[in-house]
Amino acid sequence: MSITVKTVPTKPFDGQKPGTSGLRKSVKVYQQPSYTENFIQATLSAAVGASLKGSTLVVGGDGRYFGKEATDLIIKMCAANGVSKLLIGQNGIFSTPAVSCIIRKYKTNGGIILTASHNPGGPDGDFGIKYNISNGGPAPESVTDAIFKYTTTIKEYLICPDLKADISKLGTQTFKVGGNTFTVEIMDPVADYVAYMKEIFNFSSIKSHVSGPDGQRLNILINSMHGVMGPYAKKVFVEELGCPASSMVNAVPLPDFGGHHPDPNLTYAADLVNDLKKGHHGFGAAFDGDGDRNMILGHNAFFVTPNDSLAVIANNLECIPYFQKNGVKGYARSMPTAGAVDRVAKAKGMECFEVPTGWKFFGNLMDAGRLSLCGEESFGTGSNHIREKDGLWAVLAWLSILAHTKKSVEQTLVDHWKQYGRNFFTRYDYENCDSSPANKMMSDLNSLVADPSLVGKVYSSGNKSYKVAKADNFNYTDPIDKSVSKNQGIRIIFDDDSRIIFRLSGTGSSGATIRLYIEGYESDESKYLMSAQDVLKPLIDIALKISHLVELTGRTAPTVIT
Repeated sequence: MSITVKTVPTKPFDGQKPGTSGLRKSVKVYQQPSYTENFIQATLSAAVGASLKGSTLVVGGDGRYFGKEATDLIIKMCAANGVSKLLIGQNGIFSTPAVSCIIRKYKTNGGIILTASHNPGGPDGDFGIKYNISNGGPAPESVTDAIFKYTTTIKEYLICPDLKADISKLGTQTFKVGGNTFTVEIMDPVADYVAYMKEIFNFSSIKSHVSGPDGQRLNILINSMHGVMGPYAKKVFVEELGCPASSMVNAVPLPDFGGHHPDPNLTYAADLVNDLKKGHHGFGAAFDGDGDRNMILGHNAFFVTPNDSLAVIANNLECIPYFQKNGVKGYARSMPTAGAVDRVAKAKGMECFEVPTGWKFFGNLMDAGRLSLCGEESFGTGSNHIREKDGLWAVLAWLSILAHTKKSVEQTLVDHWKQYGRNFFTRYDYENCDSSPANKMMSDLNSLVADPSLVGKVYSSGNKSYKVAKADNFNYTDPIDKSVSKNQGIRIIFDDDSRIIFRLSGTGSSGATIRLYIEGYESDESKYLMSAQDVLKPLIDIALKISHLVELTGRTAPTVIT
């Protein structure tokens, strides 16, 4: 098989560095001549680097539009660059948690994931290429910076244009490339991951709770949102746990996710919410496009915030065999995530870390043996079983707790709040804002929190007043590698531990997303079942007033409220 050297013009990637979630752009950008090839070559040369020749890599994605074409390019280019073996999910399918599982199980050099996570797909949607390192976790900044630097100077890439591998057929295919053997192994994308879940959880206990005659089982409804999780959900819940096939919704992966936005929140998973409101199911869950995010609902669509989900799991880890065997080494949450898990950690005498948004920060702590459970308010929950957030793992953790306690979702939360109090939380997403006013808002807020006179100032709304105790743009020093991450989100913290947080996110292909996070703690049991929007309204009003968000952006309402 011949190797071709393709000469391309030097092409920076619009000045956008790939983050830990990879380089997310519209499909049309990736379809430009040499664009995908440039980024693949940069990833191979900069991320795998000196280990490239003779390496083994995992390749898979969420099945979105352009995934098969990108997989074909990766195969051809890995062959030309001296990679020894590729482990590829059948038809290019692997959930993001499954890729992490496969990297760790087979001790590969890393993996390439083709996903834009929870962003829309299809010919007018988004695409992304992400690299995970040998521990199974997202590439750290040192690696993504190296990839970006390479893209700014690249002049050529290597490819075997005539190599044809069939990714639809399970088994091993071998090719001779430049005198070396190149192997492509097409794997069942579900098998290894599900086998691992059966080691972690007591499937017999869960099965006794979710299957059986009507009236004697917990009826569940799982919405895979036409993302990658459909085959995983069918295997686990129907084949292994005995749930009826009707409990699986939108379980066929589609390149455009059925025209929907595959983000498991109350807005984009509204069909699950409406189904649960009918009262026929005691438990519901939704996953995002690549399977690392999850949303949990109870009877009558009782919503479990990601913050509470993390805290409840932390408080009940003894229900899960994996932790019975390995113990619990600590908890962590992203900075915007409400502090409910902090209260559990304090009660149990555990370390609890507050890190910037991004799963790589959890991975460092896990590898150092200081972290067992972590989560983000953006519907991500996981443990040290892999190095990615894991939506199906979180659902099985919840079902393990319900099977063990025989409580409903709502009663589980109410009992938890009675023990620890409730951290009320809401997040407002203002999607696709014009970048200029969004940047001005953040610049003005930076100036505000940098002014020492802000501390001690009192803000009022309605009959509530809040005194500023601390204000900053969150900086983080990693306790393991001592790296410093600056300006991770603007925080205004009041003396009752209430918080207002602002972040600017650019994870989509157009515009900017302003994220506003509001948190307030309550120990009054009479308020536990109140709406978060009602309890937090004074803080929301103060946040909008402080930021001048409406005046600057013209947005009178958020796109998504969670």
